[in-house]
Amino acid sequence: MENYTNNKKSFKIIKEHLNILYIEDEKNIRIKLKEALELIVSSVYDCENTEQAKHILNNKRIDIIISDINLKDENALEFIKNIRKNYVTIPIILLSAYTEKNYLLEATKLKLVDYLVKPIDFKILNNAIENAAQELIDYGNYIVDFENNTSYNVLHKKLLSKDSNKELTLTAKEIELLEYLISNSNRVLSHDEIKNKLWIDAYEITDSALKNLINKLRKKVGKESIKNISGVGFKIELS
Repeated sequence: MENYTNNKKSFKIIKEHLNILYIEDEKNIRIKLKEALELIVSSVYDCENTEQAKHILNNKRIDIIISDINLKDENALEFIKNIRKNYVTIPIILLSAYTEKNYLLEATKLKLVDYLVKPIDFKILNNAIENAAQELIDYGNYIVDFENNTSYNVLHKKLLSKDSNKELTLTAKEIELLEYLISNSNRVLSHDEIKNKLWIDAYEITDSALKNLINKLRKKVGKESIKNISGVGFKIELS
């Protein structure tokens, strides 16, 4: 039961903080689907061709690729074949107006999460994103990056220093605090919210004890990664 609960929590964190690369050369379609995707995930990097897509892949952390199959500069199937050489496990979803057998057969060779036929139904799109998130969990690949060159593996609950390539030990309370901050990275968490989440009897925990825990975690993820909003609370900054 404990493993199930932890995996369920990891899944929620992963889904809410996914970065998606979305490639579509039809502007109106791209705008509408991007708006739908932003209701599901944290960030959507959209572009109209594969050259722009390659630039984004080289400069941003991308968790999932969603692409139309017919692009003006390059067929998406060829693009994905090349991407697979360097990104073997990245989940990929293809979109198309086609249901022809030859497209489907070619697409299945690329180990896709899904092949969705336009127009895209929101529930089907959401299910495809959830399947992609599950793949990230299965491969143990989902990483949250911080400004001080550390990264946190949500599934394995490990903090790694990229500079030394060594694991930074986290206590159970530090993990609980870190994941609560990550799950609420879009807002400031008050002292009381954090106390109520981390301790059964929040009234027994002093502000100094909470501050001490925050400071210990800051030393590991970077001082600037956890902002102290004076008189309000704390907010995490992700890279």
